[in-house]
Amino acid sequence: MTFYDTHCHFDFPPFSDDEANSISLAAQAGVTKIIVPAIEADRFSTVLALADNYPALYAAVGLHPIVIHKHQDASLALLEHHLQQRPPKLVAIGEIGLDLYMENPLFDKQEAMLDAQLKLAKRYDLPVILHSRRTHDKLAAHLKRHNLPRTGVVHGFSGSLQQAERFVAMGYKIGVGGTITYPRASKTRDVIARLPLSALVLETDAPDMPLNGWQGQPNRPERIADVFQTLCTLRSEPPEVIANAIVHNCDELFKWK
Repeated sequence: MTFYDTHCHFDFPPFSDDEANSISLAAQAGVTKIIVPAIEADRFSTVLALADNYPALYAAVGLHPIVIHKHQDASLALLEHHLQQRPPKLVAIGEIGLDLYMENPLFDKQEAMLDAQLKLAKRYDLPVILHSRRTHDKLAAHLKRHNLPRTGVVHGFSGSLQQAERFVAMGYKIGVGGTITYPRASKTRDVIARLPLSALVLETDAPDMPLNGWQGQPNRPERIADVFQTLCTLRSEPPEVIANAIVHNCDELFKWK
């Protein structure tokens, strides 16, 4: 089967300096496309170069809330500069979003940065890859105000079914990753089981979010196949139907070139 990893930080160890081997391992598991989202302005060139150099890799550029203290007006200006250039393998703005999990979240600045990037997504007709921790309702309110035509993915979703359905009703996809491999993650597993198949995409967040059984080790894109296997145990559709639908969801959203 063919899989896409819609969220892998391939610009960080253990992938940096081992790109060709890592891509080969992913391909052996059926992973043929990997989106690499940047988290800050200093990473934009690296992520775009990776996409240029490796056919399997695609880029997203964005300003992540977890490093909100690093983002300045110049960061937004550099982001727009790359969007204006529109490299052919730049498929999304991300990773962007909101985060209330950390100390001193500078939340007003987070919201301002998010709004600025959502405006850019609308202006340059790109989908967004969204981070949200303890902020699903706040994020949904921002997305509703901006009403993006290309929508995007709510990455690493761990909220309620009602919150997921609100995102889906606005046209957003829900990122399905290693969390569902943990039997104790019953709420998330139930949500993913009950959402329409048309709303799902696969992701790893590698090297973060290790799967059950791999705790303490870097996550890797080839483990998408393991996420998929777990997903098949939660859904009623045949595996081939699930795999084909998820590939179709990604093709429609990211419009690969």
